[in-house]
Amino acid sequence: MTAAGVWARGQGFFRRTLARRLCRRPVRMRNTIPLISFTFDDFPVSALTTGGEILARHGIRATYYAAFSLMGQESPSGRVFAPEDLPLLVQQGHELGCHTFAHSHAWTTSPSDFEDSINANTASLERLIHGAAFKTFAYPLHCPHPRTKRVASTHFSCCRCGGQTFNSGVADLNHLDGYFLEQSGRDLATLRDVIDRNATANGWLIFATHDVTEHHTRYGCTPEFFSQVVRCSIDSGARILPVADACQMILKGGSAAAQR
Repeated sequence: MTAAGVWARGQGFFRRTLARRLCRRPVRMRNTIPLISFTFDDFPVSALTTGGEILARHGIRATYYAAFSLMGQESPSGRVFAPEDLPLLVQQGHELGCHTFAHSHAWTTSPSDFEDSINANTASLERLIHGAAFKTFAYPLHCPHPRTKRVASTHFSCCRCGGQTFNSGVADLNHLDGYFLEQSGRDLATLRDVIDRNATANGWLIFATHDVTEHHTRYGCTPEFFSQVVRCSIDSGARILPVADACQMILKGGSAAAQR
């Protein structure tokens, strides 16, 4: 590995460590059954029309994290939702979560600009769906700077990151671990293993991806693969809920305390 590669790896480790250890909002998980949530970042249209259709066959609701500046545009994860897609999302009972307005980088954006982007996204939602409000958040592009965690914690019941693991024991509501399907190598055996371990631990596994289509981007997966993950999740005996509902279930069974 080159010196630049070693530096980049070390910098990434340093950032991830700070993101996990500082500005925490811990909650002890006392749920007696495992939980699973399905989330889609950037809200590509295919995540609702194809991914949502797969979920609807099983009566499952998901969370779609939207950045309204991307609305109607082509993105690295495909065509992003348009205003006319929102009634279907509401009709199917899914949660619409916040991803900042400008898809702001969670580490390099200043805390004040990051909060402005959260507020702009909230205002956009209110213009499109009267009386609607975001309850949960997903950090765009990177793990969050600790000061960004502090800002986000004042707006949302919980905030999801990455991490490729599930939440168990004591979870950080400002930095919930997520598991990106595309980072699994789209290997079903790997996914079965994490689903089984989540079930054994009575954990909370938050799956994340982007587009769901036969010709998916590097950030998405095929409908067949997504269907298999959904089926394995159901077979594990987990209760499958949108992030906001799962968070409420955790809070009702535990206690949260800020550490800022």
